[in-house]
Amino acid sequence: MTKVSSIEEYIEVNTHYAEALTLLRGLLNSTELTETLKWNAPVYTINGKNVIGLGAFKNHFCLWFFNGVFLNDAQGLLINAQEEKTKALRQMRFESIDDIDRNTILSYVKEAIENQKLGKEIKPDRSKKEVIIPKELKEDLSKDSDYANSFKALSNSKQREYCEYIETAKRESTKQTRLEKIKPMVLQHIGLNDKYKNC
Repeated sequence: MTKVSSIEEYIEVNTHYAEALTLLRGLLNSTELTETLKWNAPVYTINGKNVIGLGAFKNHFCLWFFNGVFLNDAQGLLINAQEEKTKALRQMRFESIDDIDRNTILSYVKEAIENQKLGKEIKPDRSKKEVIIPKELKEDLSKDSDYANSFKALSNSKQREYCEYIETAKRESTKQTRLEKIKPMVLQHIGLNDKYKNC
């Protein structure tokens, strides 16, 4: 997707749906939502919170409801674009301007605004996933307190990366090689994939 600097430009870039996007934009701007540009697309907010996004793709255009999971959806118009990953986000898809029913859309939009005002949103899960340390690594850590303390000082995600690295080795010899490789990295408080993350 081309980087855009305004919503007008976003609509211009998506010429095949320009008329439909303009119509939806007008509907959204007729409400109390504030129009912004985020993630290279139009997003409509209330009190700084994302409520609805406008999107155009090759074969369809859509409205994203950021907390669409809480909408009544009496007409069954909302879909979860990524079943396994998406908890709150719901999409209302259209293939042509003829699919747009202004009254229906406005009723969904108004409900989304009310839900946001009521604070209905799924809070991200901040709980730490338990780190399961493979027995070979556990043994090595138990023999060296500096090593064990350095490992404990790493973030949960870094600990998990190391554990997975050891666990996924099929052969004992590979496990041993990997155990030898990670020890100096752990002692230096370096994550397994840090060098790639800093690129």
